[in-house]
Amino acid sequence: MSLTTRIGKHFDDSAQTKLQSKKVLAKPIADAAQAMVACLMNDGKILACGNGGSAADSQHFAAELINRFEVERPGLAAIALTTDSSVLTSIANDYDYVQIFSKQVRALGMDGDVLLAISTSGNSPNVIDAIKAAHERNVLVVALTGKDGGKMGAMLKPTDIHICVPTERTARIQEVHLLALHCMCDAIDHLILGGE
Repeated sequence: MSLTTRIGKHFDDSAQTKLQSKKVLAKPIADAAQAMVACLMNDGKILACGNGGSAADSQHFAAELINRFEVERPGLAAIALTTDSSVLTSIANDYDYVQIFSKQVRALGMDGDVLLAISTSGNSPNVIDAIKAAHERNVLVVALTGKDGGKMGAMLKPTDIHICVPTERTARIQEVHLLALHCMCDAIDHLILGGE
């Protein structure tokens, strides 16, 4: 197989995964956007966390809310729990790496806030711990996972929202996660601002 054929196959696989995911993810993505708008309109905030590429997605999502997505609007309250190196390293050093997000959720999360918890496998111990902390603080959880949802999927409450990409391949899961986040940004703007 030539390199260009191999690259083309990635494009085909990505497109196919996205089209298959549309059928099962459109409703939970819409539910997540509605829950986030309800939170924001009640002076709440969105907290986001994940590791590696999912940490980057957390930061990307927070940036789109605080700054803007595709249309001009006032900033929306969002915090990526992945960005403060002093907080992250002090928690990891003094306690445990598993607590890097949960301690922040306990400190910052308030009743009515939303935690966006991202893990391609659904098994990231520090994201699982953040979900436990969110449940303690009455913070609604929007879980973005893949495969079978892992341990995260099994621990969600009926009021939480699970966006689980139906594929085993990490790269494809991450690609759909980014699309899901952009869909949420667009839906949030649409719900707040109205329009087409």
